[in-house]
Amino acid sequence: MSETTVVHLLRHGEVHNPEGVLYGRLPEFHLSDNGRNMAKAVAGWFAGHDVVALYSSPLERAQETAEPISEAFGLPIHLDERLVEAGNRLQGKIVNRDALRDPRTWRYLYNPVLPSWGEPYHEIRRRMVAQIRAVRAEARGREAVCVSHQLPIWITRRASEGRRLWHRPDRRQCALASVTSLTFEHDRLVSVSYTEPAAGLIVDSGPPGA
Repeated sequence: MSETTVVHLLRHGEVHNPEGVLYGRLPEFHLSDNGRNMAKAVAGWFAGHDVVALYSSPLERAQETAEPISEAFGLPIHLDERLVEAGNRLQGKIVNRDALRDPRTWRYLYNPVLPSWGEPYHEIRRRMVAQIRAVRAEARGREAVCVSHQLPIWITRRASEGRRLWHRPDRRQCALASVTSLTFEHDRLVSVSYTEPAAGLIVDSGPPGA
């Protein structure tokens, strides 16, 4: 008898960030008005789904993205550190072409495979896989939503598809308020799908790793 469980990885919506700071794990970066509309659009997309568990990164932008889903399904938002944004030594800086020409930045960029500028890809995979395994057990036979960030979601997808973890950041398929869905039959991953419920609201996907 088939037992299908779906874990949806939801990237947060647009953040109010007029200065273009790489905010990483910094506090007090909240959704913009457009980001809140994205969150509402995603909650509407989940209508009719059998969502019984809702988890979020502890960062404000993720919690705020989860709120409309919490209201729609009457579910508490459980905070889980394993869903947090990837650590990045450049957080708090404005990372553009001028910054990348600065020799003080080069010491962080010597190894893109690790990567040298932040949390190792294999560590991101480890914590995300552990979180998904726990949530899958809780929502067995039904659906769960986990609100996270671009890089942790993308690394999870690459790992799920058997691809190498290092990659070009500009080729990530993980737009703002997008949903990457992992479908399991019993404990076996059988498919990975991707959708953009708020595509019509996207103006700029933001800096890599946002």
